[in-house]
Amino acid sequence: MTDPREAGFVGRRSDGSLIRRPLSPHLQVYDMAQMTSALSIMHRITGVIWSAGTLLLVWWLMAAATGEAAFAAVQWFLGSFLGLLLLFGLTAAGWYHTLAGIRHLMWDAGRGFDLPSVYATGRAVLIGTAVLTVLTWVLLLLFWN
Repeated sequence: MTDPREAGFVGRRSDGSLIRRPLSPHLQVYDMAQMTSALSIMHRITGVIWSAGTLLLVWWLMAAATGEAAFAAVQWFLGSFLGLLLLFGLTAAGWYHTLAGIRHLMWDAGRGFDLPSVYATGRAVLIGTAVLTVLTWVLLLLFWN
């Protein structure tokens, strides 16, 4: 007896020949080293990181509302090497997600689908992320009290 779920895996090629569809086509179809796939995956990952960063903001706000001791503890952590590294990573994730989001909005408008534009905007997102992250931190360190 065959499994009835097997029917979902049967397909036909354009020439009419039968094929068996893969269980996870994303693992077979996408080349993870390809720039477009890597940038798309990173856009999703930075969205999750950026969302998780809101927990850091909530912690900071709750500590500010709780009292001086709690706020001092959060400020101490954020000023430590690990805290600064975390904030730097959040800054990079935020800039990357923003720039990649603008790129996706261009695609939603029907622009930039030709291969040279795809690669040019992908490189622009990567370079823009690096430049804006460093610029943000240079300005932050210049004006830090």
